[in-house]
Amino acid sequence: MNSKVKVVADATTGAVIVQSENNPLYGYIRLEQTRVMIDDNGFVKPKNISALLQGEVENLKSLNLYAGQELPGNILIFESLEPFNKKNPERDLKIAGETGIVCTKEGQPIYRKTRYSANPNETDGETIKHDNVDQLRAAYATKSSAISANQNFDNIG
Repeated sequence: MNSKVKVVADATTGAVIVQSENNPLYGYIRLEQTRVMIDDNGFVKPKNISALLQGEVENLKSLNLYAGQELPGNILIFESLEPFNKKNPERDLKIAGETGIVCTKEGQPIYRKTRYSANPNETDGETIKHDNVDQLRAAYATKSSAISANQNFDNIG
């Protein structure tokens, strides 16, 4: 079962509205939700996802949102082989966990975007299954070996 969507304060400042570094007239509010997801192997696990409410700071203030506030609806996920942001396509690349590796399909990068919807009946867009599985397995194996080596080193003496 999915959790409610929650308003999250900025970890550094504690502010709900974060001003844009490029233009102080604009900003965003971060929202988070824990959703039950099913991975490619059919394994069910909860996953935290987030989305940003973006707009003019004055309009964001008019929402009167506060940290911890629960909102109706869901955070929705959309994926595409075309960038959502043509000026900055790297912004929405789908990255595999902590590997830093971009998920691809037939050599093309997959782009992922999230957005908040107050409509509880609205659903995610189409998701795209990545096919660079061998590359990701190798990265996870390397990471697993490094963790194992560090644990063995920590247990010496």
